[in-house]
Amino acid sequence: MLYREAGQFKTSYDKDQQIFPIRQDRIAMIAVLLAVFVVIPLLTTAFPAAGQYWLSGILIPFLIFSLAALGLNILTGYAGQLSLGTAAFMAVGAFAAYNFVLRVPGIPLLVAFVLAGVCAAGVGILFGLPSLRIKGFYLAVATLAAQFFVVWALVRFPWFSNYSSSGVITAQRMVILGYEFDTPLEKYLLTLSIVGALALAAKNLVRSSIGRAWMAVRDMDVAAEVIGIRLMHTKLLAFAVSSFYCGVAGALYAYAYLGTVEPEAFTLDLSFRILFMIIIGGVGSILGSFLGAGFIVLLPILLNIGVHSINGVLQAAFAWSLPAGLTSNLELMVFGGLIVFFLIVEPHGLARLWQIGKEKLRLWPFPH
Repeated sequence: MLYREAGQFKTSYDKDQQIFPIRQDRIAMIAVLLAVFVVIPLLTTAFPAAGQYWLSGILIPFLIFSLAALGLNILTGYAGQLSLGTAAFMAVGAFAAYNFVLRVPGIPLLVAFVLAGVCAAGVGILFGLPSLRIKGFYLAVATLAAQFFVVWALVRFPWFSNYSSSGVITAQRMVILGYEFDTPLEKYLLTLSIVGALALAAKNLVRSSIGRAWMAVRDMDVAAEVIGIRLMHTKLLAFAVSSFYCGVAGALYAYAYLGTVEPEAFTLDLSFRILFMIIIGGVGSILGSFLGAGFIVLLPILLNIGVHSINGVLQAAFAWSLPAGLTSNLELMVFGGLIVFFLIVEPHGLARLWQIGKEKLRLWPFPH
């Protein structure tokens, strides 16, 4: 009976409009912030060998993909506009950030990231224009054109890659106010701060009149237009905000994770992975973007560890182990099976399962 709001009274409009109106949710969020900002850095410092791998190979890409999924969720989950060009907008952000830092002497890195997001937003508006006439799968095919066109343009015009013969260029050092973020822990903290700030902004945005307009267009665009919502303005704003988030995620992907800026890092496969993240995590949910990214990024690693542990047990007990080919295929089979299982159990995603669990806790031990 810990998760109860009995006795928690809202005595002002500010309290009624809080993001976390229940005290237990606020305590839980403070605990999560302490864990990610304090506990994880302390653990990685205490265990440097394992900590470097967890930061560079798991936590940083998880945060970046969460930000990209958040951007796509704003467009698809809240505004109802399908898109398959997420990786293209990330590529625009990565190359724009690189060129701003390269060609504008003394520009602050964070300003370059913001401008990279603005450039991605401009490209998103351009490819969002078909949404004024088409929707659904037809719009998804139209945004798919962005994926091929952007990658083609980045390869076709060598100016974007500073005339590099290979097309692969090393990202500049991450220096902010004279301090260089070069270690995995420093990159993790910077990425976490940016993702946290943008996630908070998105949470407030979808609770505002803009977010309500997006959801009205998503549910029934004709009725939304009848009540006075401007469809063109609302849809293009959704494309702009979504592409801005994807552009910043692309800049972080190139600078904090890959260390290089290259078109081949932003393929169609990446767009589909981010789409799967919001489907599994929960369409139209801020939390679902993080849960879906965690599912796609962390679960394969856990499955790999589990299969190797089973192999170790079999080797120790029976002097026999699974064939290497079967091991890799078994991981893919289990991963795909879990995706199907969770979608059957709750088609609205992992965020809906979390919400159902919270609702049951609020009523427990009563049946209704």
